[in-house]
Order: sequence, then structure tokens, then C-alpha cells
Amino acid sequence: MAQTAAVPAGGVIAEQIREVERARLRALVAGDLSAASELHAPDFQLVTPVGHVLSKDAYLQAIATGDIDYVEWEPGPIDVRVHGNAAVIRYRATLEVIFNQRRVPRASYWHTDTYENADGQWQAVWSQATAIGQITQRPVP
Repeated sequence: MAQTAAVPAGGVIAEQIREVERARLRALVAGDLSAASELHAPDFQLVTPVGHVLSKDAYLQAIATGDIDYVEWEPGPIDVRVHGNAAVIRYRATLEVIFNQRRVPRASYWHTDTYENADGQWQAVWSQATAIGQITQRPVP
């Protein structure tokens, strides 16, 4: 099977994807559902840090109702791998969120997102967040 090479992380396309991700985060924090909707593919799915899977509609509805209210979402450097019309990004971010009217303390998370380019527009397709916590047991070698 032929392998395709990733576009270098410093390329123009990679920087475009970084800016789309930053715009997506700004829209989510601001509760700008119109902008957020444009930046998420119709079949978008989020896997939350506690393992729940949300569709685009369920995710944006939760933001609209205030069930999810991002207080802060500050991304660090965003690593990007581009393969044709698909890209994978990964970064560490600091988040503070109110979830179901309960404040989740400010914490760090790893984010891995898959983007696809449809008709010249990059949109998030899959997103997964992983909480970064202290190791409570000895890691397995």
C-alpha cells in the first residue's frame, strides 16, 4: 500500500488549520453558535474527557443552553499533520468550563482533532480531549 507524506508542520496549509482551530475555540468560548457551526462538519463528533460522545447538534445545543459554558480555552502550540484533504492536530490547552451548572476547575487537557477540507473550507470532524492529571498509580512499563 502506498504511503502519503505529511505536509511539514510549518507550511501554509498547516498555519491555516491552526488559525481555523483558534477561531473555533474563540467561537465556542464566546458562544457564537453561527461561527461554531461553520467550523464543525455536519457529522462532527466530540469525545469528552469523561468518555461521552456528542454529535455536532448535541454539542452546539449544550453550548446554546449553557449546559457547556467555556470560561477559558487557551491553546498552546498546535502540532499539525496534513495528508491531502485531511489533517490531524494535537495541542495542550488550559480550560475552565461550567458543565451542567457546575464549575470544573481550570486544568490542562490534551486535544486531538481531525479536520477535513470540503469545498475549500477546513472543518473539525472528530475531537477528543484528555484530562492531564497526576498519576495515581505506578505506570506499567
